[in-house]
Amino acid sequence: MSSNMMLQKMLLMLTSFLVVTWIIMTSQNSIKLWSALNLSISLYHWNTSTKSSFPTTPVSPLKSPTETELRIKEIVQKLDQQIPPRPFTHVSTTTSATHSTATILNPQQTYCRGDQLDILLEARDHLGLRKQHGGDFLRARMSSPALKAGAAGKVTDFNNGTYLVSFTLFWEGQVSLSLLFIHPSEGVSALWRARNQGYDKVIFKGKFVNVTSHVFTECGLTLNSSAELCKYLDDRDQEAFYCVKPQHMPCEALTHMTTRNREISYLTVHEKSLFHRSKVGVEMMKDLKHIDVSRCNKSENMTEKCQVGMKIPVPSGYTLQGRWITTFCNQIQLDTTKINGCLKGKLIYLLGDSTLRQWIYYLPKLVKTLKFFDLHETGIFKKHVLLDAERHTQIQWKKHSYPFVTLQLYSLIDDDYMPREIDRLPGDKNTAIVISFGQHFRPFPIDIFLRRAINVRKAIERLFLRSPATKVIIKTENIREMHIDTERFGDFHGYIQYLTMKDIFKDLNVGVIDAWDMTIAYGTNTIHPPDHVIGNQINMFLNYIC
Repeated sequence: MSSNMMLQKMLLMLTSFLVVTWIIMTSQNSIKLWSALNLSISLYHWNTSTKSSFPTTPVSPLKSPTETELRIKEIVQKLDQQIPPRPFTHVSTTTSATHSTATILNPQQTYCRGDQLDILLEARDHLGLRKQHGGDFLRARMSSPALKAGAAGKVTDFNNGTYLVSFTLFWEGQVSLSLLFIHPSEGVSALWRARNQGYDKVIFKGKFVNVTSHVFTECGLTLNSSAELCKYLDDRDQEAFYCVKPQHMPCEALTHMTTRNREISYLTVHEKSLFHRSKVGVEMMKDLKHIDVSRCNKSENMTEKCQVGMKIPVPSGYTLQGRWITTFCNQIQLDTTKINGCLKGKLIYLLGDSTLRQWIYYLPKLVKTLKFFDLHETGIFKKHVLLDAERHTQIQWKKHSYPFVTLQLYSLIDDDYMPREIDRLPGDKNTAIVISFGQHFRPFPIDIFLRRAINVRKAIERLFLRSPATKVIIKTENIREMHIDTERFGDFHGYIQYLTMKDIFKDLNVGVIDAWDMTIAYGTNTIHPPDHVIGNQINMFLNYIC
């Protein structure tokens, strides 16, 4: 009996030892597993280094295409259909501004304010032969310099060599009509092909810092390199950026970025001749004299107050005596007292590029109580904050993330993609967000821009779920200099982005500031319009939120 008890005791001790050992091992594995899960959850915008796999797109989905991927593909296919290949054989077969003819349809003895004036353009080549297809990039504008008045016209392409150019006669007086020939269809086709042919028209240089030493390495939206790469990925939104990993430095040591143009072109020498200064922005209606517009005692239709969610017509407004007047809503004339009252308690976030940074430089001129708060950052692309402590007003400008193209060295600290920035905002009835991007996307294939626009829309939809009272305003791109590096930054690229942006954000409860329309109306062919244009953009914004 004594030996049996001894045996039972030994078995009990052995069993206890095995159970304790199993619990310890399970506990350690659980800690490791939780640590791994916690890391993946907290670092949604993660860095890793890996050997290059020669990426050809920003991120390749591991499984079936996502909803975003399918949407991008759908939009690109539509654009490819609208911008078909137009082989360029000889300049003589391209559209000639001189030989093309413009005819006023149903000419009137007297034109009244509010009437529509239509012009039929028949495109002809340099041999005087009618063009059989459309696709030319044209810009229509009407103006009365003495009245500081201007408005964009609407161009309808019938895709058979004829175009309908429509002007709404918004004001009375002597009006001049203009139709600029920007690029022939062969040039448009070449630009579209060249844009989508490569991501390498711009070189990104990343600065990695380790205590007192630093090194620059090549970075980009894709990198065709056999070197070890740092990958900066956002899995959810399928956004990606890469840098060559420096020796003896972690990927997390990336602190700054700068860019320069790469000496590369996807246009042939023959095609480049289409973009010579003498061939860009040529007037097509030189012989068309000005017209006189009378009041004719027509009654004006009263429209409701400007508010988010309204559909934006073409054109969306016009300038008169230097002031922007919308065609779809009734603008309130805001004096200093009304503006101060409107901004009281407001949190305003400006997310975008330098065309939106102009706003934060202009606002202190408009509201004297707004003062810059020093965040101890450096450079013109630092975060800018305006405060009015007494009225509890805060206005912030922050640049958008990659791609951001500038020779200036800019910080990547506190830098993130726009959808993530929007996700961090709780939002409420006193919060307003203004979004503008496009200029920095022009040198890259269109899928980069489309992905960002779709992701921003999804972020706005998430914002409206948690805070439907938050005001969101989209500012479209400005037109810019007509004779700059056309292949990288020309307005044709901006125009395609402008059209797709309006399509992606349609049916969303946002306000739109049609800066494309506005800068054509003002005739400002510069990326950074003068103060009076910025002031009118801000006035439109205040009409949406006040």
